[in-house]
Amino acid sequence: MNDDNNKILKFSQRWQNISDEKGSTQKFWLELMSEVLGIDKPWQYIEFEKRVELTHMSYIDAYIPLTRTIIEQKSRGVDLTKPAPQSDGSMLTPFEQAKRYRDWLPASQQGRYIIVSNFAEIHIHDMEQPKAPPKVILLQDIEREKHHLSFLITPDVTLTKEEELSIQAGKLAQKLYSALKKRYININDKNSRKSLNIFCVRIVFLLYAEDSGLFRKSQFHNYLKARISTARQSLIELFSVLNTKKNERDPYIDAELQAFPYVNGGLFEQKNIEIPQIDGEPLSIILHDMSEGFDWSEINPTIFGAIFESILSDRDKKTKFSSERKTGGMHYTTTTNIHKAIDKILFDELHIELATILNNHDTKQRTQQLEALRTKLTALKFFDPACGSGNFLTETYISLCEIESVIIRELHALPFLQVSISQFYGIEINDFAAAVARTALWIAEIQMFRKVNPDDKPDEKLLPLETSAHILEANALRTSWRDFLPDKENVYIIGNPPFIGYSGQNPAQKADMLHVYVDRDGKTFPTAGKIDYVSAWYYKACEYMTGTKNKAAFVSTNSICQGEQVAYVWEPLFEIFGMHIDFAHQAFLWESEAAEKAQVHIVIIGFSIYDDGRQREIINKFGVRPCANINAYLVPGPNIFVRSTTKSLTPGAPPMKGGNKPMDGGHLLLTPEERSELLMKCPEAERWIKRYMMGDEFINGIERYCLWLVGAAPKDLASMPPVMERIKLCREDRLAGAKDRQKLANTAWLFRETNNPERYLAIPVVSSGERSYIPMGFLDSSVIAGNKLMIVPDADLYTFGVLTSWPHMAWMRRVGGYLGTSYSYSAHVVYNPYPWPVVCGGHYERITETARGILAAREKYAGCTYAELYNDLIMPVELRAAHEANDRAVCEAYGFG
Repeated sequence: MNDDNNKILKFSQRWQNISDEKGSTQKFWLELMSEVLGIDKPWQYIEFEKRVELTHMSYIDAYIPLTRTIIEQKSRGVDLTKPAPQSDGSMLTPFEQAKRYRDWLPASQQGRYIIVSNFAEIHIHDMEQPKAPPKVILLQDIEREKHHLSFLITPDVTLTKEEELSIQAGKLAQKLYSALKKRYININDKNSRKSLNIFCVRIVFLLYAEDSGLFRKSQFHNYLKARISTARQSLIELFSVLNTKKNERDPYIDAELQAFPYVNGGLFEQKNIEIPQIDGEPLSIILHDMSEGFDWSEINPTIFGAIFESILSDRDKKTKFSSERKTGGMHYTTTTNIHKAIDKILFDELHIELATILNNHDTKQRTQQLEALRTKLTALKFFDPACGSGNFLTETYISLCEIESVIIRELHALPFLQVSISQFYGIEINDFAAAVARTALWIAEIQMFRKVNPDDKPDEKLLPLETSAHILEANALRTSWRDFLPDKENVYIIGNPPFIGYSGQNPAQKADMLHVYVDRDGKTFPTAGKIDYVSAWYYKACEYMTGTKNKAAFVSTNSICQGEQVAYVWEPLFEIFGMHIDFAHQAFLWESEAAEKAQVHIVIIGFSIYDDGRQREIINKFGVRPCANINAYLVPGPNIFVRSTTKSLTPGAPPMKGGNKPMDGGHLLLTPEERSELLMKCPEAERWIKRYMMGDEFINGIERYCLWLVGAAPKDLASMPPVMERIKLCREDRLAGAKDRQKLANTAWLFRETNNPERYLAIPVVSSGERSYIPMGFLDSSVIAGNKLMIVPDADLYTFGVLTSWPHMAWMRRVGGYLGTSYSYSAHVVYNPYPWPVVCGGHYERITETARGILAAREKYAGCTYAELYNDLIMPVELRAAHEANDRAVCEAYGFG
């Protein structure tokens, strides 16, 4: 017997006679995870006594967040199949008790499995198979049955399978797309591209239809395989038949064609699409790779829609047109992040309402409430005005159906969903993405039908596809949302509008911004050209919600809540519409379901016009923080704005300047090797060479040099031929550039700026966001500050102490910008608006002294770079203590205590 099996055997023997639920639950599950499943530090995986608020506060015995598994533990001898009285008087089995807890959890915390145990037995309930009996594992058999518990520490097997299948399906679709693209005579033609898109979507739907039961098994495959030599014409005929009602079809078409159901729904409506020859590689991919070699029935439509749309990223590889995905700012949101938006805007509230009803023991009243909730669900409408492949709409539809399926089960009603995809609306500018969105919603509708009606054939209820989501192919910023969706109430605006910064917008997108961001008099805001593209969707949403109780929640890049554009984006929304932020997920790293994963930092913001008086909520990695108001920086507080300014707002504060931009094509800059080579040829150049530092050189101690020729006479320059050659190359580079660069050609030996104070405080423009403090320090005139260093000439120790303090760092993190995860320091937005403390009562002297202490602590580690000194993991104790003393001194000057 190996060591692992020996551990498991000892575990089962040790727990044979232990029976006390209260005293042993935690130890039992910790040991099971450690000794049976081999988990190191199991306490990091499992949460005990998790709070869940029913009509009263209750506690889940154990909960595993990674796999969202609920565990209800009973004492030995308790019959796990029999109901027992609860504190509220109800009679529930342990499973029903755990399920009630599950129903009260947010949707994002509800997993597939519920476990009930009495030590001697472990019952595993699969919520995907509600009619199936639980899997029962006896304690004495745990060694043999342990593989059935692997889901406890591995994310949901079904979810993993769905993800894998969906990724595989996307790759197959992309393979077909690439093969078909070669068959078109002119794929650069707009109509040809659109035809290719429609054709791919149709093929995928047909494959899904035959695997899901919408068609007979292999019906499409067998039809096409029997007509290989006439595949193109056979597909044209099939598409026509699928768009024709049976009583309107030619009675003489062959029986195999006649046997296909009428699909409708717009999928096969367009008749004149261009279809190339379908033979060789494309035909083989359809019949073998996509049909015989793959089961489409289990794909996740939310994930698949995004992956399918990823085909767009391949469209610029062999054609002339650019990547629509990139220029359109398209990114795809994970189901987890979708739920961060839709749960807070609505579904948390719906789950609480459902759970409250389920705890009502008045049978008649409970039935009435369930029926009323079901009616309420069918009245809701969801609108994604940048719907892309429809993943927000699809996941929301599935979540709504999940709630209705609980109601159906509780009412013992006919298994028929009243929630419909016709409640879902989207606007999408890209025709292919719009087609994918429609298809993903149809697939979701079929899957939910199969889940609720496992014994019925989908084709009997779902064909023809008469219920259809409303997906409009249009520019959402040039479309009247009220005309598209005129309903004034029960509309939830959700989505992930395009991520395009203001500098990355093309002319059409810039025109969209100017069209949308207008004041009450119809005049364009002068700052509309300096804000991110996503901002226009916030403006349009506020217009749409005015005078209603509707709500919105968008995923956005965190840049709209940082730096200069905060006031430009949000002040018009607050002032014109009176909008307020209901909840906000502060910035976090965002990953997508797409094949090409974007690495950006995002925020999720819920907002509305109507004030229902509820507390606002800020969510971050530390939890949920209720507050009275959330401002545009996504922190609690009043709606104030920090504006860009060219001068400090605090009288007497020393001015900050930018460093010196070479604009030289690299010809005035020198590596250590280039410096040595130059001095060998021209020793007299040494007096004109200085150290040169950008932020990277400053922080990491990188050696770099420059030719600093300020004050050099023509005679001096002419006496140095190697230097003259560099000046000549710099001039040529400037003359070949834009107008502002050409103007500098007449002084080709100088940087654009010539700021070189005798002594100055240097602050890097960009530095790691993982540091508690931005590294900053004093330099002298022997070092030339590049344009990625901000400088404060003749700064004293007091200035240094204030700027390197916790209050200034906190200010910088909130109002400054970011480049990815790095801080982006700005004189106009961070430094100049900064409110300096009012100095009195010895604060100046104390801060001066603590600043001197920081420099003294650094001197003890003179050989270390700033990157090493300010790595929070290894920051020297003396330096940390010196900074903390300085933080206290500055906080006292502000009166923070």
